[in-house]
Amino acid sequence: MDAVRRAISSPCIGICSLDGGGRCRGCQRTGEEIAGWMRMSEQHRQQLMRDVLPARALEAGSLAATLPGHERLLRALNPLASAPSDKGWNYGELADLLPPGPPAEAAVLAGLVPRPQGVQVLLTRRTETLRNHGGQVGFPGGRIEPGDRNPAAAALRESGEEIALPAERVQALGYLDPFVTISSFRVTPLVAVIDPAFVPVPQPAEVAEVFEVPLDFLMDPANLRQVEIDHRGRIRHVLEYTWPGQRIWGATAAILYNLRRRLEQTP
Repeated sequence: MDAVRRAISSPCIGICSLDGGGRCRGCQRTGEEIAGWMRMSEQHRQQLMRDVLPARALEAGSLAATLPGHERLLRALNPLASAPSDKGWNYGELADLLPPGPPAEAAVLAGLVPRPQGVQVLLTRRTETLRNHGGQVGFPGGRIEPGDRNPAAAALRESGEEIALPAERVQALGYLDPFVTISSFRVTPLVAVIDPAFVPVPQPAEVAEVFEVPLDFLMDPANLRQVEIDHRGRIRHVLEYTWPGQRIWGATAAILYNLRRRLEQTP
């Protein structure tokens, strides 16, 4: 059954609850559309995912509509209906350093929080005692599990586990390009709007701190620098932001750079 279900296009992102208007908070389908999804033609499903559901997501009152420049942002992202399948935009740089076999699949949530002072990016600092990347700044997220329908579902599930982000406080917008890490993970970032009323509750075994950084600061090329590191006797160049009290670097900085580049290339 799982193979059959995944072969059929679906906008489901794992948030499966109806709003006051009878639409799913995650995918914007009506109950009738969800019930009849398997009986629709693939052409009809694609038309709904391409034209109808994104328009519903931008209706007045949606979280996305509270985000300045949301229409341009949506154009800059890969659509929710189809997660990107390429190896990763930086794969060529790491191809000879990665172990044999495909990388593990992971997903993270690049959450944007609309505030009166401007849009903020929600970040976490991992607990120091973690075996992998302890103490580092990153986005909520982790490995994609077999029960996750897609990277969006994984990113949202992990965010619920790590910072107690509930489904009704977030609206997924689209994907950035996958990024491959030196630890052999292919990370797919999901960009989403987070309700500014949300109060994070860090899971102390994984997250030491949750904080926000202005999106304008992170999108300014003057605030991003390239640093050299020695990895197994080879010089690598990684990206880094310096923010008071925090070091935002590596995969996290690269994901933010990818967002900036996609916005720069979008009219």
